[in-house]
Amino acid sequence: QVQLVESGGGLVQAGGSLRLSCAASGRAFSDYDVGWFRQAPGKQRELVGTINWSRTNTYYADSVKGRFAISRDNAKSTVLLQMDRLKLEDTAVYYCAAGISGTFKFWGQGTQVTVSS
Repeated sequence: QVQLVESGGGLVQAGGSLRLSCAASGRAFSDYDVGWFRQAPGKQRELVGTINWSRTNTYYADSVKGRFAISRDNAKSTVLLQMDRLKLEDTAVYYCAAGISGTFKFWGQGTQVTVSS
């Protein structure tokens, strides 16, 4: 089992930055790929980006490419989502999830990000 806790959400003006953190506890976190997802009100959950267990590969949705960056520190069991040049449409609850081969089995409770004009 892996337990995940997100933090760092909040209210920010458009064009600003936030850094979300996903802290993990439990067994062998370093074995898992990690994904960041988000869900806006009335919309389906969408994948924001992923980082593999060895930090050799990242993926970003087109909507955030060039603005968001994912990093991880396996020694600290932490994954970060750096969000820059935030837009109104980035407003959502952000979740981190851990899994293997694209199947994300463990999920955090989410953290709210609100971007204002």
